[in-house]
Amino acid sequence: MRPIRVLVVDDSAVIRKVLCDGLAPDAALEVVGTAANGRIALAKIPLVNPDIVTLDVEMPEMDGLETLAALRKIYPKLPVIMFSTVTERGAAITLDALALGASDYVTKPNHTGSLEATLRQLRAELIPKIKALCATRLSVPVVTNAAVAGARRADLQTKREFSRVDVLAIGTSTGGPNALAALLPTIPENFAVPIVIVQHMPPLFTRLLAGRLDQRSGLNVREGVDGEVLKPGDVRIAPGDFHMIVEKKGGALVLALNQNAPENYCRPAVDPLFRSVANACGASVLAVVLTGMGSDGSSGAQYIREKGGQILVQDQASSIVWGMPGQIATAGLADGTYALKSMAAEICRRVALKRDLPAGASRRPSTAEAGKIPAPQRP
Repeated sequence: MRPIRVLVVDDSAVIRKVLCDGLAPDAALEVVGTAANGRIALAKIPLVNPDIVTLDVEMPEMDGLETLAALRKIYPKLPVIMFSTVTERGAAITLDALALGASDYVTKPNHTGSLEATLRQLRAELIPKIKALCATRLSVPVVTNAAVAGARRADLQTKREFSRVDVLAIGTSTGGPNALAALLPTIPENFAVPIVIVQHMPPLFTRLLAGRLDQRSGLNVREGVDGEVLKPGDVRIAPGDFHMIVEKKGGALVLALNQNAPENYCRPAVDPLFRSVANACGASVLAVVLTGMGSDGSSGAQYIREKGGQILVQDQASSIVWGMPGQIATAGLADGTYALKSMAAEICRRVALKRDLPAGASRRPSTAEAGKIPAPQRP
């Protein structure tokens, strides 16, 4: 099979060299070109025919957002990984880029101490994302036929007797910000249970993501705070670099944050959250795994399943990467596999069971749906 063809776009000659040197040792990858700005990159794409583009956020002449917008008009399905700085501005622009259609992002190495450490960090973060995003494009099967059959068999395992849902736990990674932006506004603001979320993201990014989702949704979306008591309709996102867990104290569900060792190379990770909600609520857990690379959430889903809880996963067709949900589906742990556009309705249906609530409760429309009419402000 031919190597994955990579176009590197960055205004810094040093960064371009670091990226090229970082990718060069992997025989599955080939850097087919570099560009110092977006205008040059757009001219080079038809010449070098890349399978994926790494795109710097801040560049002269034509910055990352302008380049991405122009690129998406011509190449709507070409994977693009944004290369950003871990700063307030860098995080905000990266979230804008994801909303414009960027596939994923990698933060520039910082304070690594040596070139070799920088290269190791780049390889660890960037190469798996390139391979995951290019798997479908290069006709590499994301899952085998047997695995797909396993996912279908898992969908048939929905006749278990379920308890009333008391908490909704969501795990996601690659493609997650856009998936959450599509999902949360379709959940009613009078939702009967709290929602806890792990999105693989560093500090700053998670806070800005929570703020954006709060603006789009009728729900109360914030970063999680240690010791906070959860209430129905609360949506709490794990802060970057902290695991977030749920504990039961005096009948209430309470958040706790820690910096225990990363799991699945991630902090925050989905598995600690899933284990904690299963310990706190037993069978009264509804877990949802959305698009994402890797296997984070699989062992936690197994634990939820053993405690009698329910697990839903996003389907392959609507996922950017069907790694996390695919692992759970193919292991036979999922109680259902749903397209993203159908997920909110299924969540609401299951939460309404065994409580006096309609499954399709009305919701406040998003600003976009309401014709740019501002939503009422919460105190």
